[in-house]
Amino acid sequence: MDLFDAQNSEEAAHRPLAERMRPERLDDFIGQAHLIGPGTVLREAIEKDRLFSMVLWGPPGCGKTTLARIISRETRAHFVHFSAVLAGVKQIRAVIEEAAEVRRMHRRGTVLFVDEIHRFNKAQQDAFLHHVESGRITLIGATTENPSFEVNAALMSRCRMFVLKALTEAEMARVITGALSDVKRGLGGLGLSIAPDALAHMVQLADGDARTALNNLEVVVSALCADVAPDAGGVIGLEQTVGALQKKALLYDRAGEEHYNLISALHKSMRGSDPDAALYWLARMLMAGEDPLYIARRMVRFASEDIGNADPRALSVAMDAMEAFRFIGAPEGELALAQAALYLATAPKSNSVYKAYGEVRAAVARTGSLPVPHHIRNAPTRLMKSIGYGEGYQYAHDFKEGYSAQQYLPDKLASERWYAPVDRGYEKIVRERLDWWRKHGEER
Repeated sequence: MDLFDAQNSEEAAHRPLAERMRPERLDDFIGQAHLIGPGTVLREAIEKDRLFSMVLWGPPGCGKTTLARIISRETRAHFVHFSAVLAGVKQIRAVIEEAAEVRRMHRRGTVLFVDEIHRFNKAQQDAFLHHVESGRITLIGATTENPSFEVNAALMSRCRMFVLKALTEAEMARVITGALSDVKRGLGGLGLSIAPDALAHMVQLADGDARTALNNLEVVVSALCADVAPDAGGVIGLEQTVGALQKKALLYDRAGEEHYNLISALHKSMRGSDPDAALYWLARMLMAGEDPLYIARRMVRFASEDIGNADPRALSVAMDAMEAFRFIGAPEGELALAQAALYLATAPKSNSVYKAYGEVRAAVARTGSLPVPHHIRNAPTRLMKSIGYGEGYQYAHDFKEGYSAQQYLPDKLASERWYAPVDRGYEKIVRERLDWWRKHGEER
């Protein structure tokens, strides 16, 4: 090994574990089988070196940047990587000129990988348009934000979007154990293994983010090696993991089942209108170290799924509790969650909203894109009016009780009735109102 090689080896050893463990081949990539599994469009494009412009959308740590780097290695393209946080129009123009030179001199295309592409403004995104369209560059953008809102429609129309998912618990476990066993790039030289409950805790804390998982593993191992000889081997236990990461472990078994049992118990206690049980299971989860905002999100869901319009105020109470916790924090904010749990448990119950929305989704999937009836179409132009848009529309406020009895569904679905309010709480009033409207509508 010469001096240059030794220097590179030393630099590599000091790189963060998450950076060292990035897969370099498609076959080593963990997760996203729906995108890069055998026979998929993206895998075929990579293996056959027939790339196209694309946007990779997914949560942090799911492999967007890693996938782009693998593409650069497994294709013949000239690869340029820069961050939208640091680059501007000047840098973009320089890349375009470089791409033209590479194609002229070496007959190779250029793949431009833009990390955090949503941070580019309109002018910066527009600078790509012509060159993406002409094929001078193949653009790969990565974003954690919804491209529909953050990337120009014109640029999106020239790219194919791929949605990446957070890694599953099994995939996260593979990432962690792989780093512990990899001698060349990971921590395999330390001879460490990890206890199942410690692994489950680390997986849960990472929440589908491989980068976070590896960063946490590195912290735990560093703390462990500070107490014992670095090459002494041993087992990483739950106690060391919790202590190093300074987060309390949930009371769950090695598969994480107890976590789901507790949230299920809370949900079903509120649905069953038992305020004491709801309060008990809430306290159990909070004292076990559960993320309070996770509980709050479940309460918001519960308010619509199990109460709905039987008490429309329930959704506001759940949202207010979530915001109150964000504002106050723990432990004082936990009282707002307790108040919400008691309100939801004692509110009248109805799953009519949940059922109706499910049935409507099924109807949409079954019937497809039925046309909007002409009489309720928007008619802002003379042409639209001339072809019948808006013709025959009846203004509801011109009728008794503000009800015109006009048909608003497509003809194919005109007789459907999905929403069936129960005879409890506020929905009892809604039901009486709907019955009156339908009765008078039939008389007209």
